[in-house]
Amino acid sequence: MKKLLFIVGGLLLGGALPASQTLTLDTAKTKEPISPYIYGQFIEHLGKCVNGGLWAELLEDRKFYYPVKDSYSPWSVATDPQWNTGPYMYLSGSPWKVIAPRNTRGAVTMDTTHTYVEDHNPDAGPQIGQVIQPPQAPVLHLRPNGDVGISQECIQLTKGRDYIGHVMLSGQNFSGTVTVRMLMDDLAPRVIQTITAAGGDYQRTDFKFTAPADSLNAHFEIVGRGQGDVEIGSISLMPADNIHGWRADTVVLLKQLNAPIYRWPGGNFVSGYNWKDGIGPDRDQRPPRKNPAWKGVEPNDVGIHEYMDLMQLIGAEPYVSVNTGLGTIDGVSAEVEYLNGAADSPMGKLRAANGHAEPFNVKWYAVGNEMFGSWQLGNMPLEQYVQKHNDVAKAMLSVDKNAKLVAVGAADNRNGWDQTMFKICADYMNLMSEHVYVKEKLDVVAHVAQLADEIRRVANAHRGFRQSIPELQGKDIRVAMDEWNYWYGDYLYGELGVRYHLKDALGIAKGYHEFFRNSDIFYMANYAQTVNVIGAIKTTPTAAAFDATALPQVLYRNHFGTIPIEVSQQPTGDLDVSAAWTTDRKAITIAVVNPRSTADELVVNLGSTTVKDQSTQWLIIGTDPDEYNEPGKPQNLTIQEHSVNTSGGKLAVPALSVVIYRLDLR
Repeated sequence: MKKLLFIVGGLLLGGALPASQTLTLDTAKTKEPISPYIYGQFIEHLGKCVNGGLWAELLEDRKFYYPVKDSYSPWSVATDPQWNTGPYMYLSGSPWKVIAPRNTRGAVTMDTTHTYVEDHNPDAGPQIGQVIQPPQAPVLHLRPNGDVGISQECIQLTKGRDYIGHVMLSGQNFSGTVTVRMLMDDLAPRVIQTITAAGGDYQRTDFKFTAPADSLNAHFEIVGRGQGDVEIGSISLMPADNIHGWRADTVVLLKQLNAPIYRWPGGNFVSGYNWKDGIGPDRDQRPPRKNPAWKGVEPNDVGIHEYMDLMQLIGAEPYVSVNTGLGTIDGVSAEVEYLNGAADSPMGKLRAANGHAEPFNVKWYAVGNEMFGSWQLGNMPLEQYVQKHNDVAKAMLSVDKNAKLVAVGAADNRNGWDQTMFKICADYMNLMSEHVYVKEKLDVVAHVAQLADEIRRVANAHRGFRQSIPELQGKDIRVAMDEWNYWYGDYLYGELGVRYHLKDALGIAKGYHEFFRNSDIFYMANYAQTVNVIGAIKTTPTAAAFDATALPQVLYRNHFGTIPIEVSQQPTGDLDVSAAWTTDRKAITIAVVNPRSTADELVVNLGSTTVKDQSTQWLIIGTDPDEYNEPGKPQNLTIQEHSVNTSGGKLAVPALSVVIYRLDLR
């Protein structure tokens, strides 16, 4: 053993090292190019992924799915202790509190006959067996001698930041004033807007204010005083810097993430989702629904148009999941026509009426989600589902012959799910979906290896399918690993909002290496999920930051090559190496994952290929495998970039690190 001290870009590293190991690359032997879709993402209407993470709305239940009652308990905690960890608790019942003079009852009631929210799809289409809450609105029965209204607590504001919002009001025999105001800690109530007129028809009043101080528990209130009744149809409050409704700070991170494709809207959510609930030019009129698969309420502020806006905003491609659970064939084909149909088609006309005359030109579709699982809404026996898949696929292709279809897969299903799907449905799919999740292992090396092991298992299974299933002969149906991640720990960022650590980042990086080694099998992969929910990005109401697992995604997407090179001699021990040519073949990139707490050194043998002595190094490194990042605080984990001397082919591999070297040809 020898003691080695060296400086990498000004970073002093040290430790007891074994003798340098040789890494041999056969630069003439390459594999199938890495598909850019390997760096995909997944967003689902679940927890604080969309609402509370991506979308900028600050108010809960702004369209009053829950009745506002005099007796009020705004937040309740589930019996599962995991739900009572951290600053977030899930919503159960209305978050709105009644404001009324002391000893006054019935000052606020709910009306279902005159609402601004429209249930334009009252039977909810395919949502068989689900209870549909009719639209309702709180009515303020005003008094001349005291305020009557509603209030929502726990609004987080940032000093000096501008906020905008609006309220839809309708008055009956109304005379007096309605005041929109904000109460912030010990400060006097801040009047935002005073409204003195409200007719029988709903009228919109916009407002804007600047927060005079930071607050973790501001109270947003709408109160009236006078005579008559005032009905509140909907309310909205957002930071003024939102981009078409999306959070500006989260959009910045999405652009840095640079993912080429996003799967949406689920996930388990899609099997009970009616896409028509999320369309219509006025978001205030879209009906809120109980989330069909998860906890809480889906306000339907984000639907097809908003999702497409986000994809255009960040330069990503849409990948739309359709409902083969409780959904119908007609419902799916209508959705495809709405997305891609001509402006003179029935659904194209509806799309144009909703503000987008031209087709969205969606290429990729997930035909259902995990339909093999008992947890999936509308799940059915395999022999029934294969027929439903084919019927849905035929209907989709009859609307758009160029649609690319991703079938539901489960390589580890003991009932032979994949085998049967391939035998009966191979003519009606372009890719097969697979999902892998792993938990925590106490040994860091074993923890880091898990995802790569699972990805290799799936690859081996599909290689076997190609050899054993006659219906696959002459076809190249590759895998879309459209959900993959670690999933363990307390829910600190809402439902499924776990925290990630350096050891998880190392595991994601090693997972990418396995995708690269099997580039002939994997065509797409979608990290699950993008924000908060087992997410690469974590947010609070006032800040957003990359969690640890985002860093290798940014690193490999932006700096790793595209043409895998055969590694003919891997180093011994626990180092994991992947190498690739850049697209122009002017440089070789070498990535190394080191899950050990000791540093190492590699001497690269490139044969007759010669490279420059000065190279670029990108590094993710920490001193503790459990290091993590938090939004709103200095980041412990980042991507470092250095110019380093690699003469003699010597590559330093620091402890607990992911490192990529770019070796430019001479």
